[in-house]
Amino acid sequence: MNKLTTQKRTQVVAALVEGASVNSVVRMTCVSKPTILKLLADLGTACAKYQDEKLRNLPCKRVQADEIWSFCFAKDKNLSEEMKGKFGFGSVWTWTAICADSKLMISWLVGERSVPYAVKFIDDLATRLAHRVQLTTDGHKAYLRAVEGAFGAEVDYAMLEKIYAFPPQEGVTTRYSPAQCCGAKKNKITGNPDEAHVSTGFAERMNLQIRMDMRRFTRLTNAHSKKIENHRHALALYFMYYNFARIHSTLRVTPAMQAGVATHVWSIEEIVKLLP
Repeated sequence: MNKLTTQKRTQVVAALVEGASVNSVVRMTCVSKPTILKLLADLGTACAKYQDEKLRNLPCKRVQADEIWSFCFAKDKNLSEEMKGKFGFGSVWTWTAICADSKLMISWLVGERSVPYAVKFIDDLATRLAHRVQLTTDGHKAYLRAVEGAFGAEVDYAMLEKIYAFPPQEGVTTRYSPAQCCGAKKNKITGNPDEAHVSTGFAERMNLQIRMDMRRFTRLTNAHSKKIENHRHALALYFMYYNFARIHSTLRVTPAMQAGVATHVWSIEEIVKLLP
């Protein structure tokens, strides 16, 4: 990787953040796969560190949180007995929190869909906010304990619980799409949330964008992550691009500019220069 020019690194990163698979980037840029993965690991680490430092004291007022499913190495049903139950093999969830006004991706966490990871995720989210916020999540019960522990009474928190025509049955597997949603129930949990803004629409739209822009999240393909470390690096790189370098079609500026974190639209070359 040290022999790559900045121009070639920029070319590789531009392809990755626009949804190209690693193998297709190899063919387009004539850069070897190990070199691309090394660049992804180094730059992903640098992007994660930069955002961890800069996304602090944020002036957000309304925050939406959600989780998006993917898998690593193989799907749960295809894992060997020795791999089952080990994190990094099978189902992997990415917890995300987005600002409803600036569309900034505030915090994310790759892990399991469990209480310990919910606590870790919400604790991190709470440390990044400057003021009291209105928080909306889906009906996942793990959020109840996590939000109470991180915010206490200093939050206006509501859950949006979707109602399905045919609720999922234990032990019955459906194919990728849940049952038809026939309504939603808004549950006030803490504080005084404005019912008009109790929504997870922006978070769910972000989930769609992640699936469209990151090859690792594409369903019904073999483009999944093979290693959990690369999965984390790819997310850090993508969110760096989304927050700082991609102009939002509605805001006409980047989410980082809208939130006051950045003063200009970053180029991909600037992102590459985060490397030591």
